[in-house]
Amino acid sequence: MNECSHDCGSCNSNCADRKGAPDFSAAPHKWSNIKKVVGIVSGKGGVGKSLVTSLMACAMKEKGLNVGILDADITGPSIPKAFGIHEKAVGNDDGIFPAQSATGIDVMSVNLLLPDETDPVVWRGALIANAVKQFWTDVIWEDEDYLFVDMPPGTGDVPLTVFQSLPVDGIIIVTSPQELVSMIVGKAVKMAEMMKIPILGLVENMSYFRCPDNGRDYKIFGESHIEEVAKEHGLKVLGRMPIDPKIAEACDAGKIEFLEENPLADVADVLEQELAKGSAT
Repeated sequence: MNECSHDCGSCNSNCADRKGAPDFSAAPHKWSNIKKVVGIVSGKGGVGKSLVTSLMACAMKEKGLNVGILDADITGPSIPKAFGIHEKAVGNDDGIFPAQSATGIDVMSVNLLLPDETDPVVWRGALIANAVKQFWTDVIWEDEDYLFVDMPPGTGDVPLTVFQSLPVDGIIIVTSPQELVSMIVGKAVKMAEMMKIPILGLVENMSYFRCPDNGRDYKIFGESHIEEVAKEHGLKVLGRMPIDPKIAEACDAGKIEFLEENPLADVADVLEQELAKGSAT
């Protein structure tokens, strides 16, 4: 056995002197008051993760709760666009203040810090992860019943940083009907289990298209596999979202808050119940 360097993080020996895993948790800003943190994740891009985040925030706000969104998708931020927020975040020596949407949802995104919101963010992984961490430590989330974290797809630096640094109460995994969804969900589930993060359930986006002419539902992307996937991993299906041009129009116009029918309104009730009783899978 080599001489001990006392650096347990780089050693796989299971000796008697081994110390516990390092604590990467980060304290929120001293003026922040956040009750619940919910991560919205997906194993791949393009499944509507940011849309689910936006609709969940709107549904919670509609219930009279205080809500914030931490946009952790640094290289592909879309939350400000959906809410029609174009002004810059402001701050002082004490910290950064999130921007507010028309209905009072607090939003923090890298787009609110860039000189031009169309400027690309060409950063390496470590810098991106550190920016997300600062959105937690340096931003004043003054009074949030729910803080939703819109994470980039996959299992890379940012999800790892969020899971290690933030007190995430649970995650929602966003899926689509394609057959490869089982493998993609499996990766997200295994990462959550490794990090000991509760999984609140699955939301399937693009489940069907309801024809306005005949009222029939058409499965554009094929038959759904979400029930099979949920059963395989012992998860709940929280909701299914249709392909709806009205939703796309609302996002493009920055008026997601004013959508007449929120397809995730019922999921907000389930989410409250799950987090209240602490029975997430």
